[in-house]
Amino acid sequence: MAPLPSWPPALEDEQQQELSSLAATWALSHGLVYFPVSPTDRGSAIHAPFTLLPSPFPRELFRRAQTLQKAYNILYSRIALDRSFLDAVMGNDGGVSDVDPFTRDLWNAWKAVRDIPDQQPLHLGLFRSDYMLHQYDGGNLDIKQVEFNTISSSFGPLSHQVSALHKYLAVSTGYFGVSPHLDPSNFPENSTRSGLVEGLVAAHTAYNNPSARILFVVQPNERNMFDQRWLEYEILDKYGIHVIRHTLETLSLCATLDKDSSLLVKASQNWSSQPSEISVVYFRATYTPNDFKSSTDWDTRILLEKSRAIKCPSLPLQLAGGKMIQAVLAAPGVLERFIGRTEEEKEWIPEIRNSWMEMWPLASSSETSDFISSLKTVAISNTVNPLPSAGHSGITRASELYSQLVLKPQREGGGNNVYHDSIPPFLKSLEANLEEARAWIAMRLIQPPKSGSENYLVGAGTSKALKKDTVSELGIFGWSLFGGPGTIVDEKTVGWLVRTKGRESDEGGVAVGYSVIDSLTLV
Repeated sequence: MAPLPSWPPALEDEQQQELSSLAATWALSHGLVYFPVSPTDRGSAIHAPFTLLPSPFPRELFRRAQTLQKAYNILYSRIALDRSFLDAVMGNDGGVSDVDPFTRDLWNAWKAVRDIPDQQPLHLGLFRSDYMLHQYDGGNLDIKQVEFNTISSSFGPLSHQVSALHKYLAVSTGYFGVSPHLDPSNFPENSTRSGLVEGLVAAHTAYNNPSARILFVVQPNERNMFDQRWLEYEILDKYGIHVIRHTLETLSLCATLDKDSSLLVKASQNWSSQPSEISVVYFRATYTPNDFKSSTDWDTRILLEKSRAIKCPSLPLQLAGGKMIQAVLAAPGVLERFIGRTEEEKEWIPEIRNSWMEMWPLASSSETSDFISSLKTVAISNTVNPLPSAGHSGITRASELYSQLVLKPQREGGGNNVYHDSIPPFLKSLEANLEEARAWIAMRLIQPPKSGSENYLVGAGTSKALKKDTVSELGIFGWSLFGGPGTIVDEKTVGWLVRTKGRESDEGGVAVGYSVIDSLTLV
């Protein structure tokens, strides 16, 4: 594997300024945009944050991440269909729902509808598996998974645009000949937008009503609306399928079920209009407790789940994306419950395990521990540990290794993790409250390459590039349509996203201001 080049190549101030100006105007001209933080109206936009240059990434490891996505698509599809496993890990009889209110609400919503007869058997997942480069002590590089996203996997369309932006700069300026790595032939194709649309259209087709519409469930005052609109426009332009966008609050006023449990939604707040049948419900909200302002919002979420529409994701698939699932999968024998049914799948097992850092729950109930112990144990790496008991073992181990760890709760959206010197006092507080400890996992920190990687970061709405020491996170997108007699109807790996941040930042979300959108040059 070729070593990563020292980055970025030297640019004169005038060259950097010209690239920044060209990039900002290209972004505004090509929909690489956000709404401002406090818009007075929805008639103005600023460009999204991006890097001035693509970041170097090992070609072999990029291909490996792409190859792994099929295994992950199938793994999480099967987890979502395994009721007893989800109940044991995420339910309220010893699972995370005992101690985490939001998980409890999700699980109770699923429990309220899952035994209703004649439910929609199909589920759609638009997934993103996030990785960072990990450098071993000897200097070798590998990819390690940060997390697997099963709901609202964002920035696919905008990542598509950043790839096009970097290609435009390379073609129009040649990047002033400062590096052979900036030749467009080294830039991997990025077709994320069309790939995600393909998944939504596959579910719409499976619903078997061509005149039905796709529903996007969105957050109010969404700054990242354009990332969603790109999907909507391609769905309409290429396939002739209409999209309706509503918040949970609005849906409480305009969504109903008919006698066959078909979901009927009015397209606008002209409530005298005729409602449209919905084929697919695509959630770009409901991944955080802040999305549920009242019990009415939960009633609306349950109504959507009851319907015949195909959910992306369904409640069990959303639960499957919980951090505790990720930690439990690392215990001996658990992965083999889901993967290994064919010779090809048996080859995936070491590849999947190799993509994980060591992780464990800070504490587990006796019920969950007993369930996991009942699974077939196989000989695997001794770096993978069994679940800690309901005692102090998980916390004790985390206390000993805290400088090498990140602590994660059962939350999405960025800004929720505990790092570094904040860990010891946090663990001390958990020792007096082992119930709360059961909602947290410990994961060894990924160690990115130690030096030689910088880039020019252009913040949202500015044309000034700041040179920073950076680390990058690669997300691989995929989709899976599954359920019913065939279990996996179809799945595909469809694109990628790179988010780059200053090395001093622990978190990595673009929408919450930690990162900028990047692309790759393969080396």
